[in-house]
Amino acid sequence: MTLTLRSSISFIIQKETKFLKTFDDVSSTLTFAKIKPSFRLKAKSSMQIAHTFKSDEKWEQVHAPSIVHSNHDNSKKVPVFVMLPLDTVTMGGNLNKPRAMNASLMALKSAGVEGVMVDVWWGLVEKDGPFKYNWEAYAELVQMVQLHGLKLQVVMSFHQCGGNVGDSCSVPLPPWVMEEISKNPDIVYTDRSGRRNPEYISLGCDSVPVLKGRTPLQVYADYMRSFRDRFSDYLGSVISEIQVGMGPCGELRYPSYPESNGTWRFPGIGEFQCYDKYMKASLAAAAEAIGKKEWGGGGPHDSGQYNQFPEDTGFFRKDGTWNSEYGQFFLEWYSGKLLEHGDRILVSAKEIFQTSGVKLSGKVAGIHWHYRSRSHAAELTAGYYNTRHNDGYLPIAKMFANHDVVFNFTCMEMKDREQPGHANCSPEGLVHQVKKATKMANIELAGENALERYDSGGYAQVLSTSMSDSGSGLAAFTYLRMNKKLFEGDNWRHLVDFVRNMSEGGRRQRLPDSDSRGSDIYVGHIEKTKEQKQEGEAILV
Repeated sequence: MTLTLRSSISFIIQKETKFLKTFDDVSSTLTFAKIKPSFRLKAKSSMQIAHTFKSDEKWEQVHAPSIVHSNHDNSKKVPVFVMLPLDTVTMGGNLNKPRAMNASLMALKSAGVEGVMVDVWWGLVEKDGPFKYNWEAYAELVQMVQLHGLKLQVVMSFHQCGGNVGDSCSVPLPPWVMEEISKNPDIVYTDRSGRRNPEYISLGCDSVPVLKGRTPLQVYADYMRSFRDRFSDYLGSVISEIQVGMGPCGELRYPSYPESNGTWRFPGIGEFQCYDKYMKASLAAAAEAIGKKEWGGGGPHDSGQYNQFPEDTGFFRKDGTWNSEYGQFFLEWYSGKLLEHGDRILVSAKEIFQTSGVKLSGKVAGIHWHYRSRSHAAELTAGYYNTRHNDGYLPIAKMFANHDVVFNFTCMEMKDREQPGHANCSPEGLVHQVKKATKMANIELAGENALERYDSGGYAQVLSTSMSDSGSGLAAFTYLRMNKKLFEGDNWRHLVDFVRNMSEGGRRQRLPDSDSRGSDIYVGHIEKTKEQKQEGEAILV
């Protein structure tokens, strides 16, 4: 259902009550309580509007504050997007709480947000069988986003949702794929102890027809091609970016630190994921090719377990095997396989979307723990050959550059001093290295926050990272994530402040008590409601 707005988003201070009506077969009415306009209220917390809708099944409520954003200087503007909930589309293939979504999009637009990001789950779209795609819920979302004048970043999510940081719901791989996994468990990543990980198909079988006669690469290409054909009218306009999933959590990496069932906990070093039969065969062939057959039997025997520290292991310790001839061979093979995987998928994506007008992006994980150690153990197990002696991010940036792909990176909100000392973290050092790599490769860098943050300190760190006079700032930033908490009190004010700062090159440090930029909405706090109207009304709180 699409809720069509008949009035301006600047409706809040109007003297007369406004009515917003749908134009489909279900009639809904929103009534906003009357308030007197005032431009003198202090901006102690944001205005909140609780939109309450009554549907056939249940009530939906969303807190949707509103603030007009005005930008007079786009010279250093960094557009801000907001990630939508992971369960934006339900397992039943329907848009989740469409009226609440509509009100939330309206609020985000009024805050000056450029657009939103959504995961387009393989496990939902191709759930009913090979080539049986169901895009309808996403089509409804695209139309709703268009209605509000927003842009949409779409993630081709070929991974499982569930079991990792921030996962609030479960979306497994398509049932027919899970059937193939049960028949041939080696098509998913496997660690040294034989633990299988169903988050993502192992890159070891990229070119093997293990999915009912198709290779994983063919399946991904067919999926992207179907998406392109279904949404051709929106590509390059409403849909501005396609982020191509290339691994767990959509990131180009191995699932080296799985949180499910307590397997891994921060700040463990993780484990190498190269023990399915396809990866083992590749390693054996690589070793034999250089005349070192004995190196091809498996990964390092002394690399430890998920929750150990570098110095607990023979491989990752300060003077460990990672820096030996064998270690270099293994790490080059392991990281090289990951680069090849990303390259192959991006070749398909570029061919499929090259005339559509959308940007392509790829996501790389911000693995900042043990960054200060010589071996950078946690990065190595994830597939990033980044050590004191080797730059692991420049090869990725160059590979992305070959396909005109935006380098999307996380942990932009983190400061070194906020991290526990024993974890040897340096998110700031890592971000600096990645910025340098993308500048050398001459590609755009976009950012995300790794964890939920609502405080001004987290936003200030992103703002600092986004600004650069040397050409290595951020091309865009996507905030994780839209939920009820985002629209509450100071959380909302901080977001609005952040969006405005990003649009004005960081020159503004805080929101004014009143908006003097010519808009007709003030930033303030309504301490109490005037009155609660009849059932089905929206209430200012």
